[in-house]
Amino acid sequence: MERIYLDTSVFGGYFEPEFELWSKLLINKIIKGEIKLLFSQLTEIELIKAPQFVKDLVKQIPDEYIEFLAITDEVMALANQYVKENVVGKSSIEDCRHIAIATLYNADILASWNFKHIVNVTRIRGYNSVNYKYGHKILEIRTPREILSDEN
Repeated sequence: MERIYLDTSVFGGYFEPEFELWSKLLINKIIKGEIKLLFSQLTEIELIKAPQFVKDLVKQIPDEYIEFLAITDEVMALANQYVKENVVGKSSIEDCRHIAIATLYNADILASWNFKHIVNVTRIRGYNSVNYKYGHKILEIRTPREILSDEN
């Protein structure tokens, strides 16, 4: 079963007209057990500030289709390395932590709607050059639409 890391933007995208279709298709595949959700401690923390209907969406996903990923010292170190190597600035450290978590827990794909700091060809190359340099896997970073476009 494919293991996909969703950052917080995909959960919010479920309720945004621009991102709704593809977010719903992806999350519904997870709810049906066709995809394993990689759900991080960081996403959990970020969702504390989300509207209740977004929190309720996460609760609809059966526990057996969720793999919970903790923030570790290794995650923090890799995220800091992305900033140190100028992939993004210090203000984007949370985005770097999402990338580091997905990388270190061997996600098949990271899904996001964050075009500025995550789903951006320059940033993707930067994150993956750091990953390669330090012996980590190359991470697929895509939008839900890119992940599912062949199916629809």
